[in-house]
Amino acid sequence: MRLIRSLVIIMHTLLFVIIGGVCLLLSLNLLSSDELANAINYIYTDPNVQLALGVAGGMFILIGLLLAYINLGRLQGEKTIAFENPEGQVTVSLSAIEDFIKKSVRHLSEVKELRADVTASKKGINIVCRATIFADSNIPETTERLQNIVKSKVRDMLGVEETINIKIHVTKISSTRGKGEVQQTPKENAETSRRLPLGGLE
Repeated sequence: MRLIRSLVIIMHTLLFVIIGGVCLLLSLNLLSSDELANAINYIYTDPNVQLALGVAGGMFILIGLLLAYINLGRLQGEKTIAFENPEGQVTVSLSAIEDFIKKSVRHLSEVKELRADVTASKKGINIVCRATIFADSNIPETTERLQNIVKSKVRDMLGVEETINIKIHVTKISSTRGKGEVQQTPKENAETSRRLPLGGLE
């Protein structure tokens, strides 16, 4: 499948390069109307050229349809996770899992905000969490705890044994907490700040 996809992409790119090149030649007047007319007449009068163009046209149409099928199939496969129950197949929307992950970590006082992107492949379920973490938190401990919680919650929710790969990307470190959010003591906050770049500020 990977070889077919590579060939399709190469042929598709070649088609656009040829079309783009012809358009450039015409726009720069490097291809005169007489030369274009002669080329067209040559095509119409030579059966071999007509056959070659017909085969090439059919191939490009087939490649376009195949490329659309591959892309649509890949998108459809990435939108849901499917597994078999005794009574039939069950599919779970990836957006539902992403929303579930976001709600599952709301109780973590160290995490201000989290957004999850979930994809599914033959190798398992891949989860990328983009998190905003407070500066008075220990980032290694917080991210490890976050990974364990997300992995456990997703596995328990789906009830499947597929491999779950979780990556945490800290996109922002927040130096302020909103009303009702727990703060550490000044001493703890100072010690944590010294461990973070720029004193833990955003």
